[in-house]
Amino acid sequence: MRYLKRHALVLMLNLSMMVVFALNTVGVIQIGAISRLENFAYDQRVRWTMPNTQDTRIVVLDIDEKSLRALGQWPWRRDIMAQLVNKLFDRYKIETLGFDVVFAEPDDSAGLGQLELLAQGSLKDNTAYRQALAQIKPELDFDGAFASSLKGRKVALGYVFRADPGGIGSIGQLPAPILPKEFVAPDSVAAVVQPAFTANLPRLQNEAASAGFFNASPLVDSDGVFRRISLVQQHQGALYENLAMAMARLALEEPAVGFNYAGGEPVFYALESLQLGPMRIPVDVDLGALIPYRGRQGSFPYVSAVDVLTDKAPVEALLGTMVIVGTTAPGLLDLRSTPVGEVYPGVEAHANMLSGILDGTIKERPAYTLGLSLSLIVVAGLILGLLLPALGPLWASAVGLGAMLLWTGLNLYAWQHANLVLPLAPLLLMLAAQYLLSMAYGFFIESRGKRQLSGLFGQYVPPELVGEMAKDPSAYSLAGESRELTVLFSDVRGFTSISEGLSPIELTELMNQYLSPMTQVIHHHRGTIDKYMGDAIMAFWGAPVADAAHASHAVQAALDMVAKLHTLQDGFKARGWPPVWIGVGLSTGEMTVGNMGSSFRMAYTVMGDAVNLGSRLEALTRVYGVDIIVSEVTKDQASDFVYRELDRVRVKGKNLPVAIFEPICTRGQEDDGRLEELALYEKALTAYKQQDWPGALDAFQALQQLCPQHALYPMYAERVAYLQQNPPGTDWDGAFTFKTK
Repeated sequence: MRYLKRHALVLMLNLSMMVVFALNTVGVIQIGAISRLENFAYDQRVRWTMPNTQDTRIVVLDIDEKSLRALGQWPWRRDIMAQLVNKLFDRYKIETLGFDVVFAEPDDSAGLGQLELLAQGSLKDNTAYRQALAQIKPELDFDGAFASSLKGRKVALGYVFRADPGGIGSIGQLPAPILPKEFVAPDSVAAVVQPAFTANLPRLQNEAASAGFFNASPLVDSDGVFRRISLVQQHQGALYENLAMAMARLALEEPAVGFNYAGGEPVFYALESLQLGPMRIPVDVDLGALIPYRGRQGSFPYVSAVDVLTDKAPVEALLGTMVIVGTTAPGLLDLRSTPVGEVYPGVEAHANMLSGILDGTIKERPAYTLGLSLSLIVVAGLILGLLLPALGPLWASAVGLGAMLLWTGLNLYAWQHANLVLPLAPLLLMLAAQYLLSMAYGFFIESRGKRQLSGLFGQYVPPELVGEMAKDPSAYSLAGESRELTVLFSDVRGFTSISEGLSPIELTELMNQYLSPMTQVIHHHRGTIDKYMGDAIMAFWGAPVADAAHASHAVQAALDMVAKLHTLQDGFKARGWPPVWIGVGLSTGEMTVGNMGSSFRMAYTVMGDAVNLGSRLEALTRVYGVDIIVSEVTKDQASDFVYRELDRVRVKGKNLPVAIFEPICTRGQEDDGRLEELALYEKALTAYKQQDWPGALDAFQALQQLCPQHALYPMYAERVAYLQQNPPGTDWDGAFTFKTK
């Protein structure tokens, strides 16, 4: 009783939370965040467990850009489609063919209709004309040729069901239903009801073995992601199958479709699966099935349609396969958002479903999972809600984390080994929330530590890093230590002339408008602000929070600072301010970091040779006409960027030469023009280092013509011309010595 009284508030909150989650599970209340997280958890399980292998039994015959260039825009003439079908079955010996397209309108591209009108009109008495027309009519009847190519073959045409909001009615002819209206018992199914359709021409449908709908599933989730697809939909009381199921039935010699109910009672809420001969297909009450994605786009072989028509496709690529005709051509592509890709071709969704039906790998989410989820929430909520407040932080963390890991492990086991999709997010969220509530007792102690850290480091580092530091406050102090860090110096070029042209108020506003976004960029990339020195900024990476990628983060921050400055120029110009440009120097090395200063004022800062080098490199940006210069150590540690070697130099105060580099962009983002420039520059620099003065001069002059705006190339051309007249000698190390800072 003392325990209940002592922890009454947290116990009441924990049990109230359990009730809320239970009510959400049974649908009494709807919490959108839980649904979104459950969808996210489902998508992650799909990505983690999908085989990422290619199913070569199923081939996508691609109406791609290559085919459109060769055969003209879609739709193609039906005689071409007839040739395609004949090639697939006669030459390539495919097993089954499905069309993820619909042929709803007659093909009169040969002008047969106009010729027949003439035969019935002005030329009806012209016997020669009518006889000639009768002879050539079979050749001009493209629809007839296509229909003939379908006859006696395992071909499933495609069609679409639609809501018919405009009241235009149905078009074309549906195939025979898998279950006619008179055999559908009342309340036995709850399939999506479709009032209208756009189907194929009757003469085509009559010759095809089957057909299936391929319209975008009405079962798409609220976030627009296709996780499941309708296998069966209802029209005027009869039931019709989708394209993947129609192709599977053709491959299985068209077995009848059976309906399996829990307990054997044919009521829609007890429907568990469909039966195709030996194949069991798990479905939900809407007669939808979860799509068993094999991987990202490309999980099935693609063959260009024009390669089949021209016999260029290898026979072994199609021999004995099930082929789905679809398209990847821009403008024709049926794109969908899926768990494995935000832009995913619809034809592969059908291919995945067909593959899953044949392999029996479709996940199921039976009705009893609702009761299981509710039971787990109530039982776990009661146990942890009562237990956690009595435990210390360490044990409470162990119990809370252990419970979440246990359910996650069981959930993944059921997913992988029983093909069961059990709810994951609701229980995990409730356990996490109960744990957080129970930890509220230590909140004030934790927040006090965080406030202390904020007082020590808040003026230097971004708030998110202070939050990381608060997890272990004892690991951070202001005491001096030696670390490998990366330092950044930036300075506004021509600041004196800028300041002379502005009033004090305008200059203050300009600096605020400049320094604020620069600071945001540095903080975004986990940098620590050391100090502002008028128009200059000094920052470093790797302290107080250790950062193994400090060099990469610093280089990216420098690139983003320059890019951000470009976006600010229009605003500066609109206010009558001059343009602002900066030079940035970066150096990586061992530095002393800590609180330094006097008894009157202290500052968390860095010192050392590497720091001095960073300042020197910033000054050199003016000399080389570039925005950013980094040291060789920085370049080596931030290897995910493209660099241009600028020079080997001896800076003020250093005897040994250092190589300096300009970061260009992230690797993979170079355009062809930049690659050409860098290649020519590398050639010029190599000639320069080898004292090939004529070759170097020619190359740098070529670069001047290629990029006349760049100050680096005329500088080198002038230097080479000087060295050609004043050779440096055989002991020259290629370094240039700077006498000033």
